[in-house]
Amino acid sequence: MASVGRMMRAIRVQEFGSPEVLKLFKDVPVPSPGEDQILIRVHACGINPIETYIRAGIHFLKPYLPYTPGTDTAGVAEDVGKNVVSFKKGDRVFTRATVTGGYAEYTLASEDTVYPLSEKLSFKQGAAISIPYFTAYRALFKKAHGKPGELVLVHGASGGTGIACCQIARAYGFRVFGTAGSPEGLNLVLQNGAHQVFNHREHDYIEKIQVREAAGGEGINIILEMLANNNLNNDLKLLSVGGRVIVVGCRGPIEINPRDTMFKESSITGVYFYNSSKEDWKEIGAALVGGVEAGWVKPLIGPEYTLEEAPQAHDDIIKSSGATGKMVFAI
Repeated sequence: MASVGRMMRAIRVQEFGSPEVLKLFKDVPVPSPGEDQILIRVHACGINPIETYIRAGIHFLKPYLPYTPGTDTAGVAEDVGKNVVSFKKGDRVFTRATVTGGYAEYTLASEDTVYPLSEKLSFKQGAAISIPYFTAYRALFKKAHGKPGELVLVHGASGGTGIACCQIARAYGFRVFGTAGSPEGLNLVLQNGAHQVFNHREHDYIEKIQVREAAGGEGINIILEMLANNNLNNDLKLLSVGGRVIVVGCRGPIEINPRDTMFKESSITGVYFYNSSKEDWKEIGAALVGGVEAGWVKPLIGPEYTLEEAPQAHDDIIKSSGATGKMVFAI
């Protein structure tokens, strides 16, 4: 991976640890693309919880040190390898993976991980597509095997992935419930696809959901769960016969009674973005690019940070008490 002779600003992690190990360097060589790669001038990069676990050294993925975090970038193709056929210099693009890391002014990405970015979306919105929307689609269709007309509860719906779940479920004809922890969050969830919303900070919100779903059906068919360590026990009580909980996010253990799955023959299934097959990537990418053109993929941007603020961004994404949209770096 040769350099093109220019220098760029980039975050480098030289040891695993606290957010303070995210160091900004101003003299990192700009890489040049290999035969099947694209060099992208990064205008925005999404910030994801998994990146904090990897940085801390507590995730099973441990990149070789030093490394630059970041996978969800959006920008302009600066140069392309000789075998690249789908993109040319000057194209607006977004990525679901990078070779050299996205917390930087330039990044390399393999052609099969790059997608066209419509003029309908900003670069910040493009950087908010990959992990949130690919995960949401995979959870709803590949793991839950959801069908239009089913009732979906998005538990923790105001963050980047929760908003994506609501938009996709509404677009495909599901009945959508969402939860959030603030009036602002509840309003955003309503604006982004939910038919009804519930405040998960209210002590009786589970009972309210049960009353609402009981009035029109026999339980919730699918729960897309963003914080299983808080909610899984309650989720099992809300399900219909044959209902499915899809664990999208979890930050610790929880005790449940497996008997709660027996009478309803319900199931608990985890979803992991990186387990997608080549066929999954192709299908989901096509669906989301089509969704952008159709107008229902509309990433909601939350807090924005500069690269200098990377440690604060990693601290905030874990400690935030109520997410409202996707956190991004504006580069």
